[in-house]
Amino acid sequence: MTTSRTRSAAAAAAALAALTLAACSSSGSGSSAGGSAPSTGGASPALSGTVTVFAAASLQGTFTDLGKKFEAAHPGTKVTFNFNGSSTLAQSIVNGAPADVFAAASPATMKTVSDAKDTASEPKVFVRNTLEIAVPKGNPKHLASLKDLAAPGVKVALCAPQVPCGAAALTALKAGDVSLTPVTQEQDVKSALTKVELGEVDASVVYQTDVKADAGKVDGVDFPEAAKAVNDYPIADLAKAPNPAAAKAFVDFVESAQGQQVLTAAGFQQPAATGGSTAPAAGASAGASTAPSTSATAP
Repeated sequence: MTTSRTRSAAAAAAALAALTLAACSSSGSGSSAGGSAPSTGGASPALSGTVTVFAAASLQGTFTDLGKKFEAAHPGTKVTFNFNGSSTLAQSIVNGAPADVFAAASPATMKTVSDAKDTASEPKVFVRNTLEIAVPKGNPKHLASLKDLAAPGVKVALCAPQVPCGAAALTALKAGDVSLTPVTQEQDVKSALTKVELGEVDASVVYQTDVKADAGKVDGVDFPEAAKAVNDYPIADLAKAPNPAAAKAFVDFVESAQGQQVLTAAGFQQPAATGGSTAPAAGASAGASTAPSTSATAP
């Protein structure tokens, strides 16, 4: 009898041990499967490939720098740029040119792209820029105001009216009640500035950032009417971006503290407090005006 009870107890213990082992094995298997399954809260896949950025000519220096920093932060990526007049770039995008990101020098040119449903997200203003008169080193004509550009014998280069820097210049001229006929109208701000560098004109109305970047070749003359023609710069990733993940990451990088540090160091101004959207600004049309900027003076 004792032997029978002992055997029964031993069998029960063995069965309990087997059940316990099976439970542990099942729990461990579940943990392993859960560990190998993709986690929604984990790190995003590494970025790679080319990011094609269409950007206003006035962004050439800063965006080239930001492109290198972005590549360093994301090994395996390569940022390529198309710098040109914003209106030219906008039309190229609408016509199907492959691009990932568009950074314009005015809300009006960005609107051309967003109206065509070619932006993937709402464009955001990331910097502002103010006009300045560029003159040859030493200012040989002794130009001191916007009105001086209308003096007899003074040759002036402006951007074309459809280009943001040209629209802003016309706004400033209207604010100052100044009428002049430029000897040339250029398709982007860099070309207008080059006319001064080469001595082909006595002055050009460009951006403060362009004068600052070219300080070794030109001088700048501030004028109060520039406060009526401050341009907002919007940026957006594009709906047909060949590399959408990297496109969004580049936009985020431009808007980051590191990106803003590079831009403000070059003389760009921080967006207005409500500058998250692309509300019309000075560069939207030749006759538009904005409230005076508190940072109209060149850095």
